[in-house]
Amino acid sequence: MKKSKHLIWQIPFLIFLVVGTVFIIIQQRDMPYRSTSGPIFGTEYHITYQNDQDLQKEIIDELEKVDLSLSPFNPQSIITKVNENQSVKVNEMFTEVFNISRKVSEETDGAFDITVAPLVNLWGFGFKEGSDPDSHSIDSLLQLVGYKKVTLGSDHQVSKSDPRVTLDCSAVAKGYGCDVVARVFKRHNVANYMVEIGGEIVTKGVNEKRLPWRIGVNRPTDDPLQQSQELQTVLNVTDMAMATSGNYRNFYYKDGKKYAHTIDPKTGRPVQHSLLSATVLARDCATADAYATSFMVMGMERARSVLEKHPELMAYFIYAGANGDMEVWYSPSLRDKIVGD
Repeated sequence: MKKSKHLIWQIPFLIFLVVGTVFIIIQQRDMPYRSTSGPIFGTEYHITYQNDQDLQKEIIDELEKVDLSLSPFNPQSIITKVNENQSVKVNEMFTEVFNISRKVSEETDGAFDITVAPLVNLWGFGFKEGSDPDSHSIDSLLQLVGYKKVTLGSDHQVSKSDPRVTLDCSAVAKGYGCDVVARVFKRHNVANYMVEIGGEIVTKGVNEKRLPWRIGVNRPTDDPLQQSQELQTVLNVTDMAMATSGNYRNFYYKDGKKYAHTIDPKTGRPVQHSLLSATVLARDCATADAYATSFMVMGMERARSVLEKHPELMAYFIYAGANGDMEVWYSPSLRDKIVGD
């Protein structure tokens, strides 16, 4: 009898819970999806989110903070002041990206390196005009490259082993920008969104059709004008971050040889291997971005060795097979997320 009375008292609570849940679902279905796009970080952003409130100003404010922290093209940015050896205390954004970069550098044996900027510039792919590299100039600049040559102290200042060492976080900044926008949405309890900056992506929830977010992976055909939209596959990346690095858009030919923008920090030269495109899925986009770049430096075999040690990462590689045809390899854990070929 006592048990029956106890259950009776629970009924109003259960009814309230069900009614509240239904109300939230109905309210969410009626809430509009908003889309915004524009230039940022030398590329473009495309953002879709479901919310009653227009968050455009807050989104732009946060992205401009990232630019003021990490853009080597911005003469007022923190990273520019660090590169010019000005006395500057770095902020939280710079610190976070520096620490992420350092961790990935250690995990990839230096394949990811934010001090590689002088070599990237030398080859004509960076934030300064490049020249025609020779062995002497490459070897000279290699003395200024190495992630262990810079440290971030408890005083929030960067120390360098040589004042000529320069930093460039371009290989992680777009992914980090996606994470920063995602944090804006988290503060406003936005349940459904897709953030894309220059091809790096963070998603959560469902799209306007109430379906999981599906993101295409471009087929890596030479496309310096970035006009090709041919897809290799489509992935379900709901509630995840995704970043892609490849040598099919930023490159040039000289004397019949292709020079791609991915520079190996250890050799000082553009990489020459079969890997054409590396797509990485991770919990945050800055990490995905950094590992995608790392894998393009490392090549297939070394990249797969790193993945074996990091089950939290998933990767989709497109590479040139023995006969020259494009072939793919992907993490076994990624199989269920492939929804189209």
